[in-house]
Amino acid sequence: MTIGYTTGVFDLFHVGHLNMLKNAKSMCDRLIVGVTTDELVSYKHKKAVIPFEERLEIVRNIKFVDAVVPQDTMDKFAMWEKLKFDIMFVGDDWYGTEKWKAYDEQFREVGVKIVYFPYYKGTSSTLINQTLMDLRK
Repeated sequence: MTIGYTTGVFDLFHVGHLNMLKNAKSMCDRLIVGVTTDELVSYKHKKAVIPFEERLEIVRNIKFVDAVVPQDTMDKFAMWEKLKFDIMFVGDDWYGTEKWKAYDEQFREVGVKIVYFPYYKGTSSTLINQTLMDLRK
């Protein structure tokens, strides 16, 4: 059985999120999704529009998702130590960064493959937030 893992805030859930989860599930038998906690979102100097528990419930009910866990740390390797996944899925906007070069090496040593999905160019949570702010002016 191949276990896949991905994470995200999943705020203002949109088709880009859905496509990523669908594509990830097509590459594994069991897909575990980490949903970023409100505390971790605020650590990144942002604020989610949808509260954590609601985002968790939304992702939990996506048919491509087999299990949902809180993502309360940015340390992806710590999550691997807990979950022992075989493949990790991440957006290609992280590809080649120093942080992810280090993860590539670290995960390769334990046999985990990292798959970089193309970043969705259409709707994004950032674009939705900006549009809402513009409408409220």
